[in-house]
Amino acid sequence: MEYKDYYKILEVPREADGKGIKKAFRRLARKHHPDANKGNQAAEEKFKEINEAYEVLSDPEKRRMYDRFGSEWSSYQRAGGRPEDFDWGRWTGMSPGGGRVGGVQYGDFDDLQGLFGGGFSDFFQQLFGTGSTNPFDGGRSGYARSRKGQNYEQPVTITLQEAHQGAKRLLQLSGRRLEVKIPQGAATGTRIRIAGAGAAGVRGGAAGDLYLVVEVQPDARFERRGDDLHTEVVVDLYVALLGGEVAVPTLSGRSVMLRIPPETQNGEVFRLRGKGMPHLGNVKQHGDLYAKAQVQLPQHLTEKELQLFAELKDSRGK
Repeated sequence: MEYKDYYKILEVPREADGKGIKKAFRRLARKHHPDANKGNQAAEEKFKEINEAYEVLSDPEKRRMYDRFGSEWSSYQRAGGRPEDFDWGRWTGMSPGGGRVGGVQYGDFDDLQGLFGGGFSDFFQQLFGTGSTNPFDGGRSGYARSRKGQNYEQPVTITLQEAHQGAKRLLQLSGRRLEVKIPQGAATGTRIRIAGAGAAGVRGGAAGDLYLVVEVQPDARFERRGDDLHTEVVVDLYVALLGGEVAVPTLSGRSVMLRIPPETQNGEVFRLRGKGMPHLGNVKQHGDLYAKAQVQLPQHLTEKELQLFAELKDSRGK
């Protein structure tokens, strides 16, 4: 049986923390997702490998067991042992403390109906799910109790505008079309649960869930900091000196007029209350919008204008 190096599959070091593992998973899942690689069988297989590796390394209990097994397996191979002679009995589906590992357990390859039409490798089945003591019998001799199917994570990218107004996505899952709503106020890292859209349950167990993990794209106009937005607004020299109003764009699609007091300095920041992002879960509340004044100097001055500026300079004793 082929040993699966899950750290190599996710391209992370063995000492990687949970945050690093999740970041690597999202990057690779986007790259190899079947929807982005139509008809590419190699990408589909890679995507399954990535999901399998993340299923193990994102679960502290499974990861501890996998690390212990990997160390023993390496020592066994270095000693010249044959895979078929390896003692799988004490490893199959067992946690580091001797109990059954939580999560999905499969007893038959016919049960391996994952989110995109495939299941886990023989290696995963043997280590975490079949209950069989013989890794070469196809996993059919083991007994599996009724269990909920595996949960899946899938990245979904939205714009800042969509995060402000809410968005919808159509997903094609095992022949089903699902319309998923992304709520207003979603931020990078927001998880959206789709109940029952994960892997099929085992022996009559409930299906797992699918979690969409949101990533909000950068916006050219606004910088998001929590629920607050920051932007820059051009103020011409005359308005900055004498006062006036400038239009400030918002994500609602309507500009708001900002009053600029006389003698406004370049870089001065103005706060527009309630014009930021809606709070996730309470869209009646919003963050604020901060507008930074960028004073624009006039160009292509006439001789008369230059003369007036010279007079202003002289009048101020400069």
